Amino acid sequence: MQDLEELGLLAAPHTSAGRMPTEVGLRLFVDGMMQVAEPTAEERATIEAGVRAGGPIEEALAHTSSALSGLSACAGLVLVPTREARLRHFSFAPLSDQQALLILVGDDGSVENRVIDLPRGMSPAALVEAGNFMTERLAGLTLAEAGTVLEREIQRERAALDGAAAELIRRGLAVWTKDAAQRPVLIVRGAANLIDEVAAHDLDRVRQLLDEIEGKEEIARLLRGAQDSEATKVFIGAENKLFALSGSSVIAAPYHGRDGKVVGVVGVIGPTRLNYARIVPMVDFTAQTLTRLMT
Repeated sequence: MQDLEELGLLAAPHTSAGRMPTEVGLRLFVDGMMQVAEPTAEERATIEAGVRAGGPIEEALAHTSSALSGLSACAGLVLVPTREARLRHFSFAPLSDQQALLILVGDDGSVENRVIDLPRGMSPAALVEAGNFMTERLAGLTLAEAGTVLEREIQRERAALDGAAAELIRRGLAVWTKDAAQRPVLIVRGAANLIDEVAAHDLDRVRQLLDEIEGKEEIARLLRGAQDSEATKVFIGAENKLFALSGSSVIAAPYHGRDGKVVGVVGVIGPTRLNYARIVPMVDFTAQTLTRLMT
C-alpha cells in the first residue's frame, strides 16, 4: 500500500481516512487492469425500452438518457445529432383567417408541422402559391442552404410572386431556422443522482459539478471529443480542465447514423469513484442500441 502511495496511485484524503485511488491510479486501472462486466438482461431491456420510446427522435434520446442515468446512478448525457435532412415538399393548410399549418416533408420521409401566423390579406390561393414556390425552389436543399437561396429567389420572382405570399414564404422558413437553432444540443437527465451521501459532505465540489453541467455548451464540447473514438472513452477528473475543480469523470461513446458516420455521443457523468467495470460496457451498449435506432 505504501509503495502504491509513493507511486502516486493511492492517496489518503485526510489523516484518519483510508487510502483512495488517485486519478492516476484510476487511469492505470481503466486502461490496463479493468475487467468489464457485460450489462445484465434487465439492464439491456431497460436501455432498449428507452430507445424504442415513440415520438420525435429527441424524445427517444431523452428517455435513453433517463434510463442510463437510473441504471448508473449518475447523470445521463446525450449529445443530440445535428439533423441536416434535405427538403422534399412544403405545403400550407389554413386553420383560420390568422393562422395556417406549415407542413415540411424531408427526403428521409420525416414530416414536421408548425403553426404559423398569416400576413394580412392572405388568400387560399396565395397559400397554395407559397407552398408550390418553396417546393420548387428549395427541394433538395438543407435548411441552411435554403436560407441562403430563398431571398435571391424571391427577388428574382418579385413581379410574379404575390406580396403576401412572399412574406409567408419568409415566415415559413424562419420558423424552422429558429426552431432548429433553439433545439438542445445536449440532453441531461438525473443530475440529482450526483448528490449522494458521500457527496453531501463536499458541497463545494457538488456545487461546482452542477455548475459545470448547467454550462451545457462546455460539456457538449467535451463530448464531441469522443466522436472520433472507435470505442467508449473515459475522461477522469483533472485530465480535462472542465472537471479539474469538481473531480468528476465522464464515460462517453459515439453512436452512428445510416451512412455509418458519427451523429452524436451518449454517456454519463459522475464522481471519479464510479464502478467503471460496470458502467463502461453499459454506455457502450447504449451507443450500439442508439446506432440501431438511427439506421
